Amino acid sequence: MSSVPKGATRSVGQFEKLAKVGEGTYGSVYKARDRETGGLVALKRVKLGGSGFDREGMPLTSLREIALLRRLRHPNVVRLHEVAVGSKLDSVFLVFEYCEHELGRLLDAMPTPFAPSEVKCLMRQLCAAVAHLHANCVLHRDLKLSNLLLTRAGALKLCDFGLARAATPRNAALTPEVVTLWYRAPELLLGATTYGAPVDCWALGCMFGELLLHRPLMPGTSELRQLELMCALLGTPSAAIWPEFPALPLTPKVQLPAQPYNELPSRLAKARPTAAALDLVGALLTYDPARRCTADGALAHGYFAEPPAAVVPDMCRAAPSSAKESEPARSSVLAPESGAENRCAALLPTAAPARKRPREARLPSPASVAAEEPRKL
Repeated sequence: MSSVPKGATRSVGQFEKLAKVGEGTYGSVYKARDRETGGLVALKRVKLGGSGFDREGMPLTSLREIALLRRLRHPNVVRLHEVAVGSKLDSVFLVFEYCEHELGRLLDAMPTPFAPSEVKCLMRQLCAAVAHLHANCVLHRDLKLSNLLLTRAGALKLCDFGLARAATPRNAALTPEVVTLWYRAPELLLGATTYGAPVDCWALGCMFGELLLHRPLMPGTSELRQLELMCALLGTPSAAIWPEFPALPLTPKVQLPAQPYNELPSRLAKARPTAAALDLVGALLTYDPARRCTADGALAHGYFAEPPAAVVPDMCRAAPSSAKESEPARSSVLAPESGAENRCAALLPTAAPARKRPREARLPSPASVAAEEPRKL
């Protein structure tokens, strides 16, 4: 990457746009080449205008993303190289490292699930990334397979920090309108405005189940339907297993189906998970946030110590491109970083028919996110 003096910005004209690879709530993403170094990067254009902006006109979501990514340096967190500007005032780009694959799209294109060793490799890297965020008092708040990138060398990168924010004091109010519906924790669905790292850990459990099953674990189409799917899979929550459940804002307003059994083992039976794998999924999908497994706890779980071992670098082989670069990705697609640890390759066929997923829930507006103590990035 080019050496840019501290406080300086380069012109976006110093990058050659090669293809548009993503369109999200908070900006468009382009694959580009740095004209100075020849290296590939991802340019994320910041959307300016509308609500949710500070007095200088920069979206608060983008300000948060820049501030957080500058302090989060980890092999499994996508790297923000710099900020580039165009000739117009509304032309601002974030320059990220470029990764060849988006994990959600890879999963959709695969005719068969990942092997157990591959799932273990991906989950270890994902848990390491989330543990790093939480150790630095950062909540991601939009964990999903579409926000996970994979290099050809098998390094997983967590991206899209548009909804991320620094953790707040225990009683500070936050918007519950975060996390894509399929991965949204029960406390958020029931209107909680004080929450923390456990909302990310619930999403870890949903993604773990999705990688094992090769399809979404709870693909709800509305908040109520999502709660119904949770009850069908995990049993109906109660004060006995979740003391704060009756006091949540929406608990008195929804009538949940009575279902006393945990059906997770039967739902995952086709994937034939080990007892340890099943235990970890269940620990992450615990209703009570106070008892839910943490990212650090997941890394220390026996699942990662038992056979089969996670795929290690010398056992990897390159994964072919999973989609044409001209097609829009489901989220921002951001470049391989040499020497990164914990790498595995997605062992995919050279060609696979794409499967269409149900449409994911609409994310919150920038204004609802900006309303949360906007000056505390």
